[in-house]
Amino acid sequence: MLTFEEKLAIIESFPQLTRNDVSLKRVNFHYEGSLHEKKTVVYHLHPNGNGFVYGAFLKGYRKDDKGLVNIRDFSAEELRTIIEASIEMLSHARPVAPQANAGKQELAETWIDKQNNTLQLQQEDSLWNVYHGLNLEASFESYVEAENYLKEEGFSRQ
Repeated sequence: MLTFEEKLAIIESFPQLTRNDVSLKRVNFHYEGSLHEKKTVVYHLHPNGNGFVYGAFLKGYRKDDKGLVNIRDFSAEELRTIIEASIEMLSHARPVAPQANAGKQELAETWIDKQNNTLQLQQEDSLWNVYHGLNLEASFESYVEAENYLKEEGFSRQ
């Protein structure tokens, strides 16, 4: 495991990050060039070596419900890689989910693949559900997650 000082040296090597000292000797690093409301890349780096990197939309990392990846046991290379990926993620605009009209009206979209199979993406309360006919195929907490799933499966919005 890298020490606090080693992690700090790696993080501070990214000139696009701004250091912010917080309580209990912890340190945050912000990316002011973020195209999103979220600007914190490194969250609560602690002298004991624990800390987090924002990776909500990064694949291949275990995240908490806030999209934070624990970096306690990361190697120098792993730490550099995830920080680069986090900055890259915050440097690009993500598609904004379409919004249903006022009240309880729900949004539905048809998606089609190259074999002309169709799926319906439908907003129902706070979930985004994917249907094949009347059968529920998958359910997601955000439009972006559902959209990514459909694209990965070879579907495109009709």
